[in-house]
Amino acid sequence: MHLLGSYVATVEVASPDMPVAPKALPRCPPHLTDVARKEWRRLAKPLHDMGVLSVTDRAALAAYCQSWARWVEAEEHLQKGPPLIKAPSGYVQQSPWLGIANKQLEIMGRFMAELGLSPSARARLRLPGAGPQAGVDGVTVQFVTLYEDADGNRVRDLKVQSGGEAGPGEEGPRSIACRETKHL
Repeated sequence: MHLLGSYVATVEVASPDMPVAPKALPRCPPHLTDVARKEWRRLAKPLHDMGVLSVTDRAALAAYCQSWARWVEAEEHLQKGPPLIKAPSGYVQQSPWLGIANKQLEIMGRFMAELGLSPSARARLRLPGAGPQAGVDGVTVQFVTLYEDADGNRVRDLKVQSGGEAGPGEEGPRSIACRETKHL
């Protein structure tokens, strides 16, 4: 037997007793600027359809959209003028618009992580009823060992163990083991 490798994969799953927000689509707040409202219209429905956005998340999306609008405004000003300017004292300093743009990007980044607005942020979201382990409470751990047996077959041993409460008629954590053999 020749060991080819092994690894452990851990998957955390949302608890079924996690609080669930109302499913209604929030309305765009009237105080948002035109650019912010346009960003709201672009994002609200897709986020709601994904199960990320509900009426309780209105302020978070509004803050993201307003930061977006401020960032757009700052970037437009930076296109018209240089990022560095000469102060009355003669020293060179960054344009105030560059500071505004950078600050708004920082704020937007925090809200993007909360709202699942990037591939990595969406991967970290734990939504009730999402994913292949929906309904399983706790953590699922996969133990995988890859090796070549004496006959030259590649063997993949997989053991999956789910934490949390046992189901009806079960004792302790759930466990599944399987073996896959392929001739090289």
